[in-house]
Formats: sequence, C-alpha cells, structure tokens
Amino acid sequence: MRAGELRLRRGGSGPPLLLLHGNPQTHAMWHKVAPRLAERYTVVCPDLRGYGGSFKPPATADHAPYAKRAMARDMVELMSRFGHESFFLAGHDRGARVAHRLALDHPARVRRLALLDIIPTLEHFERADMAFGLGYYHWFWFAQPHPFPETLICAAAGAIPR
Repeated sequence: MRAGELRLRRGGSGPPLLLLHGNPQTHAMWHKVAPRLAERYTVVCPDLRGYGGSFKPPATADHAPYAKRAMARDMVELMSRFGHESFFLAGHDRGARVAHRLALDHPARVRRLALLDIIPTLEHFERADMAFGLGYYHWFWFAQPHPFPETLICAAAGAIPR
C-alpha cells in the first residue's frame, strides 16, 4: 500500500533523529523533549498513519494497512524525502514497535535505536496470566479478525479505557 500524507513537525540542525509516538498519542507527545533535542539534531516527529493528522487508510481483513511493517515503510520513505538515508531512531509504545520493525527490515537506515516502554509481544504472551489478561484484554480484542476490532472501536470508542 502506498503511503499518504503524514502530519509532522520538524526542526533543528545536526544529525537526523526520528521520534515515533505511542498509542493513543500523536507527535505532540514529544513537545517537551523535541526542542531540547533540536539543539543537537534535526528532529522529525510525525503522526503515524491512522493517528492525528496523518492519513487513515481503510481497514482490510488482513490488517495490512496498519501493520508495523507498513508504518515502518512510511517512516523510511518520509526520511528519504528529507534526504536522510540513515538516522537515529527513538520510539515509545506503538512507535517503539514500529521502530523495532523498521530496524529489522531496514537495518542500514538506523544509526542507533532507542525503544521505550516495550518488551517483545511474544514475551508478553508467553508470560500471560490472569493479571495480564485483565490488564491487557484489549490486545486480545484487537487481535481478532476484521471487522471485529474496527466495529468495537467505532461502536464504543468513548468506552474503551486508555
């Protein structure tokens, strides 16, 4: 799937640094740290596809438009548009999962990687117990086949705890 428009903020000078936000945030989550980082880096803070002001492709049965691989490809294309063939990369939560996928799929593009607030998903599921199930029940909902997650979100978006 071809990428669409991505909302972003960019500033500073120096080596490029891509910052990827978590869920349910947008690029604005970096508002306190980005100006400090921009003193030493060219900071790029986009909204991931599906978030904030970025494009929102229609859902599909295979969830491919919202796969971490597709989001990672968006970021590689974005950084290429700015002339950054390699860059520093940091991500939080969902953004860390996208950053991890980007580093796996495009290792030559990533100079250094910082992953904040995640452990591998498989690790979570291998350690799953009742406390995990009660705290992360939404993971199991969102892993269901299309259109269940989308229907659930649209029907009760305000009822889903953050």
